[in-house]
Amino acid sequence: MKLFLSRLGPGLLYAGAAVGVSHLVQSTRAGTNYGMLMVLVVIAANIIKYPFFKAGPLFAATHKKSLLEAFHAHGNWAMALFYVLTISGMFTVQAVVTLLTASVFSSIFDISFPLWAVSGGLLLICSAILLIGKFKVLDSIMKTVILLLTVTTVITLIAAFVFDEGNDSPVEYFSLASNADLFFLIALIGWMPAPLDISLWHSEWTLEAAKSAGHVMGVKKAMFDFNVGYWGTTFLACAFVVLGSLILRGSVTQLPASGVAFSGQLINMYVSTLGSWSFLFVALAAFTTMFSTTLTVLDAYPRVLSKALNLSFPSQKSSPYNYLLITVAVGALFVLVFQLENMKQLVDFATSVSFLTAPFLASLIYAVARKSKDFFSPLEHGLAWFGLAFLYAFSSYFIWLKWLA
Repeated sequence: MKLFLSRLGPGLLYAGAAVGVSHLVQSTRAGTNYGMLMVLVVIAANIIKYPFFKAGPLFAATHKKSLLEAFHAHGNWAMALFYVLTISGMFTVQAVVTLLTASVFSSIFDISFPLWAVSGGLLLICSAILLIGKFKVLDSIMKTVILLLTVTTVITLIAAFVFDEGNDSPVEYFSLASNADLFFLIALIGWMPAPLDISLWHSEWTLEAAKSAGHVMGVKKAMFDFNVGYWGTTFLACAFVVLGSLILRGSVTQLPASGVAFSGQLINMYVSTLGSWSFLFVALAAFTTMFSTTLTVLDAYPRVLSKALNLSFPSQKSSPYNYLLITVAVGALFVLVFQLENMKQLVDFATSVSFLTAPFLASLIYAVARKSKDFFSPLEHGLAWFGLAFLYAFSSYFIWLKWLA
């Protein structure tokens, strides 16, 4: 196992950022409300988005440059679009992942402090880890966290099947004619497996890891690392759908507005079904899932914005990473202080924004991929075109239903 983990790098950082709200909240809700059918939706979403996520580490390994550098080469319009897409959602995204982490933590330890205060404490801890330990500590933490998360989730999943007495509670039949069903699907796919921003983050992490190793990992190793992280998170998403369907179906009709209420309900439902012995496993899986996401997202936004600013303003010699990290943390806390009342609304807003911006970011990524000879296989090019068509068509349909119909 130690040898296997030593072969992995930024792929685990990808997993740490990806496995979070999309899995613990959205995948669980999908299984709870619609049953096992949502496993197919999760797998389809991962297949459709695969080429766009693969482009990040593949470009870094092939060209020894990041996707942001390729965007910069496209011109100021590409960088301007990147700034708009990134800045428009970064505070809300950071707020959502931190809120759920604080909710899980408060539920496990029965803490009565306001969630914004717990969130502020978590942001302070994560900021200290990143400012003092920097990338090397982040990389080490993720290897431990993702291993712990995978083991606890697998144990819980096996136990769910072993102790399953048959859940005959009816499921809702998904219908594209239902606005509520469609809006939930948008929210699910928006962060499944993760926002497309992670493709940019992954390319930066690949280059950052090269500084410690003394060289950028080869294409073969980079793709192995990426595929372990990508399909590993796909498995975990499916696991949460199955757990929601086996354990919570018929018991939960909708996500409570309160983050602590949802976290407590989720953990208690698992424990009441699997037995009190499972509390440690469920609590560890829930908290490590969200803490890893909070930590990696807090590193990613300042990292890509710092790189972008250095590209846009080459005369700037120092890195603004530290200042940007503090800005993201304070901005996320500001969002939480004023938008803390309804976790469900905040989650759906963040995931829907990610879905609506995905077509534009996917277009930029694919424009880079097309310029690189033998970058994608013919099948992956076809999949990318299908993914672009799907993202634009579905986003347009969502906008029409939400605001124009």
